[in-house]
Amino acid sequence: MTSRLAVSLFVAACSRPAPVAPCPSPPPSSGFDASLTARLGADEYGMTGYVLALLKPGPRRDQPTEEAARLMKAHLANIQRLADEGKLVLAGPFLDDGPFAGIYVFRVATVEEARSLTATDPAIQAGRLEMELHAWYGSAALQELNAIHKRIQQKHVGE
Repeated sequence: MTSRLAVSLFVAACSRPAPVAPCPSPPPSSGFDASLTARLGADEYGMTGYVLALLKPGPRRDQPTEEAARLMKAHLANIQRLADEGKLVLAGPFLDDGPFAGIYVFRVATVEEARSLTATDPAIQAGRLEMELHAWYGSAALQELNAIHKRIQQKHVGE
């Protein structure tokens, strides 16, 4: 995990134009794929815009156990629908007791579009969850994540 973090931090540091010294150009043998770059809408750094959503516990968490379970199942089905539509490239819960319940990364043009998508979530409609939305710049490769995930997923999260 630490090496992944280090790689992620390196990629993040080299992915934005820096006033001090730009990252070196990739060597000719780097495997650069212009058609993939175009398909993913990547810029010259391999990056693109997303909307990051931080899920937080909402003001209404007092549902009976059965209703909370129903809302969670509907929440997970909504996540799958958004991923299948290509609007959601990453989603998952946080595993600590911090102030956030989970994260989404939307592949949409605006925060307003992401807000309209989050409004389709039954757990948000019920007030069990709420979202904090931010425009975010990240690797265009994230768009390939769901296709890879389907190849390694043995069981759906809603099962």
